[in-house]
Amino acid sequence: MKFRNLGKTKLKVSAIGFGAWGIGGVTPGPTSYGHQVDDTSLQTLDYALDSGITFFDTSSVYGYGHSEELIGRAFEHKRDQVVIATKAGLERYDEAPDFSPSYLIESVESSLMRLRTDYIDLLMLHNPPQESEIDGDTIANLADDLKNQGKIRAFGVSLRSPLDGAAYIEKLGVDALQTNFNLLDQRAIDCGLMELVRQEKVSLIARTPLCFGFLSGKITEDTSFDDQDHRSRWPKEQIFDWLRGASAIGACMDKSNGQTPVQFALRFCMSFPEITSTIPGMLSPDEVRDNVAASGLGLLTAEELNDVRGVYKELNAKSEQNFKNRNGDLGRVN
Repeated sequence: MKFRNLGKTKLKVSAIGFGAWGIGGVTPGPTSYGHQVDDTSLQTLDYALDSGITFFDTSSVYGYGHSEELIGRAFEHKRDQVVIATKAGLERYDEAPDFSPSYLIESVESSLMRLRTDYIDLLMLHNPPQESEIDGDTIANLADDLKNQGKIRAFGVSLRSPLDGAAYIEKLGVDALQTNFNLLDQRAIDCGLMELVRQEKVSLIARTPLCFGFLSGKITEDTSFDDQDHRSRWPKEQIFDWLRGASAIGACMDKSNGQTPVQFALRFCMSFPEITSTIPGMLSPDEVRDNVAASGLGLLTAEELNDVRGVYKELNAKSEQNFKNRNGDLGRVN
């Protein structure tokens, strides 16, 4: 496993991190990846740490706190071995978010209790609105206060869209941003965010690196999603677009080294030094094993990256709305 620095902090995190939305289990409506077995989730968390993963990303809304509870159970006695990121401001999918200082403080205290720890390594606002709709000075001061109290070690924002990133860097002085980024969604490059975080030494965390599973090679046009799976709400045309896009961009994958589509997708994300950690969701030890193996395969070559960018641009030219606007909207449930 490779490790990278988290922004300007002294924290080091694994280049492959653990996305913990799925292990939270079911929340009302199509807002999860369906029912999960806690024993399996705990085994998966333990196996991830044993395999070199040290960065675990969760949120108070995942399983309405259950994801945090599982991470707390798994690592209560191994706290110094892991870097835990969680998010605040969005507590329920059926309620409006709240980024007021009092609400964020209450959320932090609740997360600390569920995580069975007295500090959070990285606290992020969870999908806040446009920067102009929140009081940047107040939030920045709150983050500083929480750092001074030792309750958080770093602060950031999990973005609704990469287009929002520049404003939060300017107004909040964030240590890290989290955004959708994958072979089919390269908006972080297109909008200049990748270049900006490099200049400002802000970490970028790549969520949805497998494009909600559509880059795994395991989803077909005949795949049926459970009613509780958030993907069940998506229009068929979006699903077909992603499947066709995955097939086209998958043609860039070198099969001579035996890599899987999952590993190719993760290697793409890891090939950008601006991305501190890439956080696929993991629901079983087998998925951990497949994901971790990507780190050992190294980065994509410059030629491979050029080929991928070329195919991506062709796909965007043919279906700009599908791969920009609608993709951003669909990613917001996370």
